[in-house]
Amino acid sequence: MKKILSFALCLLMLASVLTACGGDKKPDDAGNKGEVANVKFGAAVYVSAPTATDATEDKAGQGSVDVTVAAVTVDKDGKIVACDLDTMQNKVTYTTEGKAVANAEFKSKRELGDAYNMVTYGSATQEWYKQADAFEALIVGKTIAQVKALVAEGNKGTDEVVNAGCTIMIHEFVGAIEKAVANAKAEVAADATVKATLHTAQTCTDATEEKAGNNQVEVYGFGAALKDGKVLSADSDCAQVKFTFDIAGKSTFDASKAVQTKREQGDAYGMVAYGGATKEWYAQADAFDAACEGKTGAEIAGLMAEDYKGVDSLKSAGCTIYVSGFVAAASKI
Repeated sequence: MKKILSFALCLLMLASVLTACGGDKKPDDAGNKGEVANVKFGAAVYVSAPTATDATEDKAGQGSVDVTVAAVTVDKDGKIVACDLDTMQNKVTYTTEGKAVANAEFKSKRELGDAYNMVTYGSATQEWYKQADAFEALIVGKTIAQVKALVAEGNKGTDEVVNAGCTIMIHEFVGAIEKAVANAKAEVAADATVKATLHTAQTCTDATEEKAGNNQVEVYGFGAALKDGKVLSADSDCAQVKFTFDIAGKSTFDASKAVQTKREQGDAYGMVAYGGATKEWYAQADAFDAACEGKTGAEIAGLMAEDYKGVDSLKSAGCTIYVSGFVAAASKI
């Protein structure tokens, strides 16, 4: 009897050891027992075709460009796990005297919230941010090919998109998501959340007889994968659009040229060749993004010194340019 009891006790101990080692856990998609598969993070900025009009006696001239940022995580099969979107609608004006008008502020569509007024003045059933949320939820589990197939005539969504609660045009969403998925290379925890933010900086110069005026916007996009409020991986970019005009407020802006972001321009941006910089813009942006890892939004704000350039540690890491635009976007996470 003692031998039987001893044998039974050994079996119980063996079962306990196997359980502690994860022997009863089901394999994940990667086929590894007890392991959680990582996902890949990417972010990108998509720039719409800019437009510009002449100033008249009745109406100021206007330059307009929409910039959309997307942050995503994708699984090993290329299916979207999480997505966050935002759009900054940048409208600037200039007068028949050739004077650039400074905006009081720029807010993204998500930041405006209900004040964007699609429901009040556009007869929409849901405000912009709610429609963006609906689209984000719909594309979870889809590949980029399936997401692109959601765009229908007039750049609005298919019936599937409309029925999900998103009745606005979605081509800019899809354009940003496609770029973000292509950029998805950094591995992060599968339960990471994603956040996309925007900030616009404006520069105004009046026209003279010798030189065109300029109402310029620099739109900074920031995407991050987050856990416990801290950045796991980040990606920054910037779209610079210069709306030019003459002394009579007539637009001299060439709207036929597609706008490339600073990151998309790569070495052609010319900071090294023409600005005497030691590193090109995208390499300096990479240094800033790396410095954001492990930080909260409030801690990212601390990366900027009083001269609007980076603190010493950021400069030493290779980011020697002004970082106010980077910080303003990134600290919104």
